[in-house]
Amino acid sequence: MNDNELGMGAKITRRDFLDGVAVAALAGVASGLPGCSPQSTTPLRGPAAIDYPPATTGLWGQDNSSYAVMHKIRDGAFWATAPVAAAGREHYDLVIVGGGLSGLASAYFYRQARPNARILILETRRDFGGHAGRNEFNVNGRLLLSNAGTQSMESPAEYRPSAARLVRELGIDVSRFYHYFQQHRYDGLSTGIFFNRKTFGRDYFVAGAYTRPWSDIFAGAPLSPDAKADLIRIHTKEIDYLPELSPAERIAYLKTISYSTFITKHARCNAGVLPYLQDRPYDLFGTGIEAVSAFDCFNAGDDYGMEYPGFQGMDLGLGKGKWRREKPEPYIFHFPDGNASIARMLVRSLVPGSIPGSTMEDIVLAPCDYRKLDDPDNQVRIRLNATTVKVVHDADPSRATGIQLTYATPHGLQGVSAATCILACWHVVSRLIAPELPPGQKEQLAYCVKEPYVYTHVALDNWRAFKKLGVYQILAPTSYHYFTMLDYPVDMGGYQSPASPDDPMILFMLRAPTKYGLPPKEQYRAGRWELFRTPFFEIERNIRQQLGAMLGSAGFDPARDIAAITVNRWSHGYAYEYDKTLWEHWAPGQRPCDLAKRPFGRISIANSDSSGAAFTDTAIDEGYRAVGEVLRFG
Repeated sequence: MNDNELGMGAKITRRDFLDGVAVAALAGVASGLPGCSPQSTTPLRGPAAIDYPPATTGLWGQDNSSYAVMHKIRDGAFWATAPVAAAGREHYDLVIVGGGLSGLASAYFYRQARPNARILILETRRDFGGHAGRNEFNVNGRLLLSNAGTQSMESPAEYRPSAARLVRELGIDVSRFYHYFQQHRYDGLSTGIFFNRKTFGRDYFVAGAYTRPWSDIFAGAPLSPDAKADLIRIHTKEIDYLPELSPAERIAYLKTISYSTFITKHARCNAGVLPYLQDRPYDLFGTGIEAVSAFDCFNAGDDYGMEYPGFQGMDLGLGKGKWRREKPEPYIFHFPDGNASIARMLVRSLVPGSIPGSTMEDIVLAPCDYRKLDDPDNQVRIRLNATTVKVVHDADPSRATGIQLTYATPHGLQGVSAATCILACWHVVSRLIAPELPPGQKEQLAYCVKEPYVYTHVALDNWRAFKKLGVYQILAPTSYHYFTMLDYPVDMGGYQSPASPDDPMILFMLRAPTKYGLPPKEQYRAGRWELFRTPFFEIERNIRQQLGAMLGSAGFDPARDIAAITVNRWSHGYAYEYDKTLWEHWAPGQRPCDLAKRPFGRISIANSDSSGAAFTDTAIDEGYRAVGEVLRFG
């Protein structure tokens, strides 16, 4: 299909976010500073100002000024041309760098301990919440909500006391999600598999994975006879591929080989099966099966129900026939906008008058008055569009009485002082903006290389094609977006998720940019570079081509049926996780993140990077720990 047939020129709502910021808006912070003006001469289309970030509209391009400030600091070029910072007349008990969940939780815990404290949160984006962002759509007069990043509370029964207490005190009763999450909405629909022409030779779609016999699923697939036979075998036969080893020995060995090696060397599969399985770890690990250990694949499983075949005949400490460790709770603890509702509830508790209401239900549709966030009359202030560039003590850290901070705005550099500071930003940023940190600690902070992801949301006029095909989610090996699903069906607080196939619907499409064959960190760096340089129209074309190929047989027309597209590019996405057993082995308490988060003088470090786990509860826990550290200073 050509661009016209795909609908590339259609008048729809298009939104492009890079690490939570509309890409045109990113240039605004940089352009007000010398040496950081936009490099592109192509005009950016979209509104000049953002009044309500979750519903920002416009087709906005991307230029290299998006990260100019921090990249110039990284390269040692920022301060040579930076203007003199305006004298800071504001003083706070605590300044928090980063308005994501960890930063907001830090403010929450600190205020509990010091009810009269003055707190300032500096957030580089034009919205709060960090990865816990909110996407809003209006399709034919109907409001549709989805998460820009952080999806759900995973296994809240296992939360540590600090995170569990915060969730409870905000008024979140997780048991109510058993009623709000419509677990039977998609009954009768299954998982589809799409084989694309570029990799497999022809486009082929089949429904019924995990419900129909695997021999039926692979019968018409564009695979060699040997590959088909091997895939059917590893999905259906209970074979122990390491019979000479004990369960403990199997586990130890599977930690040393990739899943790809396990499948080809031990399960003796034809190499033709690998493209089908290649993308399976993307949603959790951000790399393919060549870079994830076989044990990690078995142990982690997949949040979307896609299992790793080949283990069902092996006892890996759970008994024969167990495909993976069972999760203690279903994956249903999901607000319509994901964990953005948790961020919004935190803001509501911190900033009077910002968001009305008092319950976990009314937060869903409650409007946020962004003008209230930085009200000078508030004890807690949230200052958006403020990129912190320097954090130093006012004297030698051993005898300092406070912290001096400098931050960039579209109008230049500003200063502010505080008794203490929590860096709730990415580790890689903390090492750049806190020059006093010991070199060894900076090295540990630099070790964290975050996993890049693309969370794409496509609003459709209807989802009849999915109903006709009999699927609610689609696995698309080696396609641009490897996974597509109908959005989570959650009805709460007056919000009604789409129930009829004739209703407008949001599709979630997931991409993990990777570079096959490299170690995980190098894949993440390569993927991040891809996200920086890929223009929106290229992503949109891939979306339209893929949806047309997958759904076209059921009457889907990408030029007619797409109402809006929002692309959330998380170039710095998930926190780096240190349990990649194929690559790393650390003694307890000696992971780089454990050493990197040590307090330095009046500066403490939070963020999920400090835990080595990309979860909401760990972000909260790290904020709680950091608050305990700065409270030592009164």
